[in-house]
Amino acid sequence: MAGLVPAIHVFPAKSHEGVEARHKAGHDAGARSPRIHRDSFVPIDVYLNVAIGGVLTGLVYGLMALGLSVIFGVVRVVNFAHGEMMTMAMYAVITVFAALHLDPLVLLVPVALAMFAFGYLVQASIINPFITRPEHSQFLLLVAMATIIVNVLLIVFGPDAQNVQVSYAFDSYQIGKIIVDATKLYAGIAAIVVAGGLFAFFQYTSLGTAIRACADNYTGALVVGLDVKHLYALTFGLGTACVGAAGTILLLIFDVTPSAGPAYTLLAFVIVITGGLGSMPGALVGGVLIGLTEAMAGLLFTPSAKSMFSFAILVLVLLLRPQGIMGRRAA
Repeated sequence: MAGLVPAIHVFPAKSHEGVEARHKAGHDAGARSPRIHRDSFVPIDVYLNVAIGGVLTGLVYGLMALGLSVIFGVVRVVNFAHGEMMTMAMYAVITVFAALHLDPLVLLVPVALAMFAFGYLVQASIINPFITRPEHSQFLLLVAMATIIVNVLLIVFGPDAQNVQVSYAFDSYQIGKIIVDATKLYAGIAAIVVAGGLFAFFQYTSLGTAIRACADNYTGALVVGLDVKHLYALTFGLGTACVGAAGTILLLIFDVTPSAGPAYTLLAFVIVITGGLGSMPGALVGGVLIGLTEAMAGLLFTPSAKSMFSFAILVLVLLLRPQGIMGRRAA
């Protein structure tokens, strides 16, 4: 592996117009890739570069969706404020970065812990009383929470897109003809580490085993004396911590606005349903698939077409495998 190659594909600094254009393009996974004319010959290494960037971005998408999948798989509540909670974390990182100039990756653990505490309190104090209520009541509750978050962020931070400028923003690693953006590489690695930690927690700790027992058999968990409400709050906190970590990492790649929350919520739903609702590995697989699809659509067609192809993948999966790529068919 060669060293950093900052001049491989240098892009102009983010002006206000450029930020808005990127945001309107819908957080394009290939936003930093060169535009290719469809009537010209495209070298294979260009496709590989864009595909690698899409996979790395998809890993972060998968971490975002993993939080949603964990919450639904255990608590059986669909968090319609998922993307809005992620924008909360992103603005928290922006605030600390502006004050202390700390790298988002350094803030990953503190922000995840803060979001865990927030999620635990929200579940314990607000959502738990709605667990046994009709699903439309849960839907209205979480949509109301999402609306409040968006409007509070608008009041505090304004509608303009904001970002962090890290020192390695335009650096790249080069291996032969393959060029990988440093920010996307670090983001992908961080997402793998966080997701791996979550998998290890559920697989190898007694608390994780207790949470899985609640998910598998609610009545049985009550019979053996587990504190289900506490475990539900822990699970919601873990899911919120995941989305907080994902937002912290994603800020290395994309800008954020308060109105981006609903778009991220929708993207998380697309990924979770594609991968398999309630399946943790499926969330990561779905994230990688959607990230790769968006990147290639942005290269071959136009960045504005990426959502169309993401939903096309969703429709195709629902037609051929309704339970999702790694979901289990209902008995």
